[in-house]
Formats: sequence, C-alpha cells, structure tokens
Amino acid sequence: MPVRSVIIGTGAKLPSQVLTNKDLERMVDTSDEWIRTRTGIHQRYIAGEGETNSYLAAEASKEALEMAGIRARDLDLIIVGTMSPDMPMPSVACLVQRELGAEKAGAFDLSATCSGFLYGLSIADKFIKDNQRLKILVVGSEVLSRRVNWKDRGTCVLFGDGAGAAVVAGEKGDRGILSTHLHADGTLWELLTIKALGTAVPLTPEVLEKGWQYIQMQGRDVFRHAVRALEAVAWEALEANGFTGEDVDLLISHQANMRILEHMRERLGLSREKVFINIHKYGNTSAASIPIALDEANRSGILTPGMNLLMVAFGGGFTWGSVAMRW
Repeated sequence: MPVRSVIIGTGAKLPSQVLTNKDLERMVDTSDEWIRTRTGIHQRYIAGEGETNSYLAAEASKEALEMAGIRARDLDLIIVGTMSPDMPMPSVACLVQRELGAEKAGAFDLSATCSGFLYGLSIADKFIKDNQRLKILVVGSEVLSRRVNWKDRGTCVLFGDGAGAAVVAGEKGDRGILSTHLHADGTLWELLTIKALGTAVPLTPEVLEKGWQYIQMQGRDVFRHAVRALEAVAWEALEANGFTGEDVDLLISHQANMRILEHMRERLGLSREKVFINIHKYGNTSAASIPIALDEANRSGILTPGMNLLMVAFGGGFTWGSVAMRW
C-alpha cells in the first residue's frame, strides 16, 4: 500500500477588522453594487496594529497543529507562501518557527503569489516521498492591505488579509495527495506586479509618485490568462489520475473573482455545491486563499474522508498550479 502525503490538520486566522464594500464607498470612487457584480466580494479583513504576516501565520499554524495532534517541536520543516512578508530578512517562516518553538524544523518562504500554498504543498509532498516520517507545516499568509494603493479602485477593492495552514504527514493508504502540477510564465510579469520594494527599483521620490510600491494590475489581461491557465491545469490534474469532472467531489479554487469560479464550474461540468466559495467574505487573500478555504471546508464538515479534492490557483509571475488529493 503506498505512502501518500496527507493533510492531518488545518487552521486559519483572520485579522480583527472587517472592511465592507460600504466602507470602501467612503474611501474611493466605487460602490457596493459595482464591486459585488464584478467580483462577488462583499467584504474583506484588514490587518490592524500588531497583526503582522508572521502573527497571522503563527496563529493559523497553532490551530493546524492542535487539530493534527502534534507538537511544534515535532515539525521537521515549515514552508510559508507569501508575497507580503514582515521584512526582507528574516523570512516569515523563521519568525513562525520562533513563535511556535519548532526548534527542530527548517524554515523558508517561497514567492509564488496566489499559487504559493499549492507550490508549498508540492514541495512538502516531494520531501515526504523521500522521507515518510517527516511532519511538514505549509502556510499561506498575506497582509495585502499594505501592498495596495487605497486610491486605486481597480485593486484596493479586491484584496484582503489572512493566513491559512496545513500540517502534512506521510500515511499508508488511499488517502492523500495524488498529484501536483506547477507552471509559470515570466514573460507576462508586467501584467500583475509590484515594481518597487526590491533591489531593482530603489524607493526614490519619483518611484513613490508612480505608485510602484503598490500592486499594479492590468485586470482584463490577467482575467483572460487566468481562466485559460486554471482550466488547463485542472484538466491536467484530472487526466493524470484518470478522472473526469464527474469524479471531483469538491473544487477549491483560488478565490480571486466570482466570474472565474463560475467559469471553472461550467468548464469542469460541476454542480454549484461542488465548488467551494468564500470570496464574498474574504476577498482575494493571495497565497492565504486556498488554505483559508480548505480549513473552512474542513471544520464545517464539507470535507469528508474519501472525497476527491481538486485545488487550483493562479497568480502574479505568472504562476499557476493544481493539486489533486483524496481527503
């Protein structure tokens, strides 16, 4: 009987402050109706004082560890997917390791934007295939409210903050990760980018005036590439496992836009109850999107043993990917 990578615990953490579409009407030239009809978002959570990326990540991780029934010192590796770390150095993963007291664990961040959690799961799966005794914590955590221009109605209405986490371990049986599929296309990087805050573009007054320290997105082009890539990588996962759309019990897609979720449902031939949706509550939380949704589906009882779960994500880079697993 094969040993597969199984998620044995999930957790999530949202900031304390809720920002509704009505609140945004007082901040920028937009409306609740405009946001809802174009994105499906009703509200999002915004980090306040002290609610750093590493804080949210650590709190989500504590919940995942508690569900998994293991101690932090039993962890062998911590992987955090994020595009909004506390600081360039050290990594969020190292700060989480410190907070948890996971003294044995290696720790690193990865930057794959909205695909970060699935990239992290894929890496964890490869480690566990090499050493079946490993216990790995995979986190997606973002504080995107500090990466958006609150005067740009094309982006500020989309994003929210939060963190989700999963503990992954090897287990004999039919459960676990069946396959992972990762892709990227760096030729399209300018369609969704933060040009400053790195070493290539210093923070000069001119750069700050251009707003290059904030997320800049060519929305229509991003949407067009996203729907194509997500559909293709979903079918790639299904075909790799001899599945059709009928074999999918639950689709957890990156929560970026309701129209994208509806497109995926139609193209895969899924009923509405087979597509998990929480974008109305949280907005686009980038790398945190899928693990928050996974934890919500898990704790609400939607996920039950033996279900075929398909997770797909697309984000800046461009990066995209899918993970097929049996829950």
